[in-house]
Amino acid sequence: MVCRHSSSLPRTSVVYEPVIVFVGQGSKRSYLGDQVYVYDPSTYFVLSVPLPAECEWDASPEDPVLVLGIKIDSATLGEILLAMDEPMSFQREMPRAVTTHAMSDQLSSAVIRLLECLKCPLDSRMLGRQLVREIIYRVLREEQDGALRALANRHGHFTQIARVLKEVHADSAKPMTVESMAKRASMSVAAFHHNFKLVTGSSPLQYLKRIRLDRAKRLMMHDGYNASTAARAVGYESPSQFSREFKRQFGVTPMEDIENLRQATGAKPARRG
Repeated sequence: MVCRHSSSLPRTSVVYEPVIVFVGQGSKRSYLGDQVYVYDPSTYFVLSVPLPAECEWDASPEDPVLVLGIKIDSATLGEILLAMDEPMSFQREMPRAVTTHAMSDQLSSAVIRLLECLKCPLDSRMLGRQLVREIIYRVLREEQDGALRALANRHGHFTQIARVLKEVHADSAKPMTVESMAKRASMSVAAFHHNFKLVTGSSPLQYLKRIRLDRAKRLMMHDGYNASTAARAVGYESPSQFSREFKRQFGVTPMEDIENLRQATGAKPARRG
């Protein structure tokens, strides 16, 4: 995925998919909890599980932000690690789900070759997958005992939490409790809560609430839902509870937030129905 941003984005709520992000020009800033991650041409960004966050960047038509994103999946990671023929190390500490790393010359070369390849449909079809695998391989080599390796270990606590996050992300409207999520992860409630917070920086219910609120915001912004319809679509039974939690999270009511974002980005309201 290659993106060119020609206008600035104010600090905005997003939900990240697992991804490796490279910036060819400009810089981006991501906020997760009390952590700030800045990535630019000298630094790349790795997110190994789906997480709600905030993001911003400064850009203009004359000075755009150029970004390459490579999606992460555990199957590809496992295949590459298997081909590397390296034993899966035991990690005493839970790895961080979000990291930034300095770009190496070898990794930079692979990214540039992929971007050149994408200019030609035939090159992209014949060489693209191989180059993506090379980039993931080099990230794995540089990351060592990090989250990507943990994600490929199907029996580790990190992978068990990641599996639950994927399910929450896929169907956040489904009724869920901490107990049901812990059972899915094959952990006690106490162990699940502890490991979940180590990975995401938030409690299970805080994470679920944030995912639902962010999804509701997208439905209102892009699909023309009103607040009560969006609330029901993401699993809220009470529109008033949804509005209270939305304002507590974002500092404004649902409609105030959407209007602010439309004014900042120049987007026009979507029509539904």
